[in-house]
Amino acid sequence: MTADLLATTIRPYAWGSTTALARLTGRPPTGEPEAELWMGAHPGAPSRIDRGAGGEPLDAVIARDPAAELGPRVADRFGPRLPFLLKVLAAEHALSVQVHPTSAQAAAGYAAEDAAGVPLDAPHRIYRDRSHKPELICALGEFDALCGFRDPRATADLWQRLDLPVLAPWIETLRTAPAEQALRTVLTGALAADRARGDRAAAELPSALQKLAQGDGADAPTWAAYLAAARDYPGDPGLLAAMLLNHVHLGAGQALYLDAGVPHAYLRGLGVEIMANSDNVLRCGLTPKHVDTAALAAVVDFRPTAPHRAPAVPVGPGELEFLTPAEEFTLSRIELGAPVGLDDDGPQLLLCTRGTARVEDGPALGPGDCAYVPAASGPLRLTGDATVFRAKVPRAR
Repeated sequence: MTADLLATTIRPYAWGSTTALARLTGRPPTGEPEAELWMGAHPGAPSRIDRGAGGEPLDAVIARDPAAELGPRVADRFGPRLPFLLKVLAAEHALSVQVHPTSAQAAAGYAAEDAAGVPLDAPHRIYRDRSHKPELICALGEFDALCGFRDPRATADLWQRLDLPVLAPWIETLRTAPAEQALRTVLTGALAADRARGDRAAAELPSALQKLAQGDGADAPTWAAYLAAARDYPGDPGLLAAMLLNHVHLGAGQALYLDAGVPHAYLRGLGVEIMANSDNVLRCGLTPKHVDTAALAAVVDFRPTAPHRAPAVPVGPGELEFLTPAEEFTLSRIELGAPVGLDDDGPQLLLCTRGTARVEDGPALGPGDCAYVPAASGPLRLTGDATVFRAKVPRAR
């Protein structure tokens, strides 16, 4: 058994880029948004492999023989499923401001919605599975995101510069109330409890943001990021939720880690994303999709937090691993020149983003191609001149 080339799925969400994934893979654009390239075994869009009997979904292959596909260590720990999902994310417009639950919250929420008879595919269904969803994004170029609550007093000072009377009560709350209480009050107020004020603020913000974004001050990039979100979702009070968050700019090769409870949004750019194999998302705004403010408030961590930039450390020749506390995945980037050994007792995904790589006795990979390496493959080597992202399951942390 050696590596399998994956047949992957592109998700055409409206916020996706019309050119980025086509440019990565060297094919003509379709003219339609292409938001996420999914690689893995999530039941919503499993990759397919062909071992001589025709294409078959990867989740079905793994479920049939988890010991061989995942190895005893991974199968015993996570059951008969690949614990992570790998994506290439291409954002031309802002994604929704969102948050992911803890494992306990996901299990309880899933059970409650099942008991209430909410279909899994219902638009208002919140919990699609029983898992949490920690995630890491590594930028392939310039990438903008929002992540974690800024200190509310700093936000009050920032908002004061907008000179909008409609914001005055919230600015006072941000300045005087305890941090977690202030953030909870403003976020839930903009989305529900004081929705009329939230709607008025969303209508007035674009012109105020434009003036500040055109300046040359240190905060101009932050104002420009908020302005872009306002233009993507005109009149959406979720913009106020976005403006409570830290603006983060990533350069190529830099990575950001998101844990449960941390509100975040990706704004623009192309990146490799890895996460626990889950689709549980609670949205705060900047979206036409369902927003359940009460459920959201129960999951959000309202503590101010600095963005968690994941450090990259050398783990082998040409290979840097991004350090996170996640149990389900680890991601590394290989600048391939000399051969690299792929020894591991668990499953691996290999995504090429530049050049050409070849798995020993297996497929050649060009940009956008991904190979699945089952645990039973034994020691293999990766050769070529390429940039390859390697996803696998870490040993117990």
